[in-house]
Amino acid sequence: MTQRAATILAVDDDPVNLEIIEESLADLDYRIVTAADGEQAWALLREDPDRFDVVLLDRMMPKMNGMGLLALMKADPAIKPIPVILQTAAASTAEVHEGLSAGAYYYLTKPYEKSILLAIVRTAIEDHAIRRHMRKETLAVSHAFTLLSAGRFHFRTLEEAKNLATLIASVFPDPEQVGIGIYELMLNAVEHGNLGISYQEKSKLLATASWEEDVARRLAMPEYAARVATVEFDREPGSILLVIKDQGEGFDWRPYMEFSVDRAYDAHGRGIATAHLMCFTSLEYRGKGNEVIVTLACPERTEPDLPSA
Repeated sequence: MTQRAATILAVDDDPVNLEIIEESLADLDYRIVTAADGEQAWALLREDPDRFDVVLLDRMMPKMNGMGLLALMKADPAIKPIPVILQTAAASTAEVHEGLSAGAYYYLTKPYEKSILLAIVRTAIEDHAIRRHMRKETLAVSHAFTLLSAGRFHFRTLEEAKNLATLIASVFPDPEQVGIGIYELMLNAVEHGNLGISYQEKSKLLATASWEEDVARRLAMPEYAARVATVEFDREPGSILLVIKDQGEGFDWRPYMEFSVDRAYDAHGRGIATAHLMCFTSLEYRGKGNEVIVTLACPERTEPDLPSA
């Protein structure tokens, strides 16, 4: 999805670990920059935040450990959007939860298999590319769309979901953050809803880098070709309401409403929790799980003063 070769900042005080990372990713078109501790990594990040697409961060290091660097990153608006994969031998539930709560969206426990590293790095880079796309496109959307009071839209594909989420997000005060939440819910409506891809199936597809190909294959199958998802937009006094529906069989959404330590090591499974906890005022699934309603408190629009006659 990115047009340039993605750049990974690998941070680890053990040269052997850095060598393993470089060898594991050698077959992919990535640039790899290494740092021996948090202080060196922080200097690189501050020098050019746009240079990096993901940070692969060791937790236990001298001078500045991974948690210290993570705190600095999440406090800097220019660096905060860069996804962090926290790698560590500390795998207790409390430590994993601490890392996730601090903003490490992805987690790796040493030692890890090469296939798991590749799947998570690939997913993190793709997620960052989507965020960059939304940030760029949202700024380009006409201001006139912010005047929208109500609307109903249809979408079938991942590309349509991404573009429509970007468009709708431009209405909100924080379009980038809200756009990610909208996209995650619309993505869920396409892949898990209309196309019936299970959580376990997506894990396997991501591990073999065949997820997008399988989505395209299913979209062309007769049993799925006619299915569409919808998003309804309604501006109410002081808030905006979205209703996203798909034509799938539904699913049990309850386990996905919070960040789970059990899924911390997976390359996916955080989208609904992200939308629920970080993007909206409220999020509610209804029925069998193929309808989700979200609201976000928004200041009411002020109409410009008209010149007097």
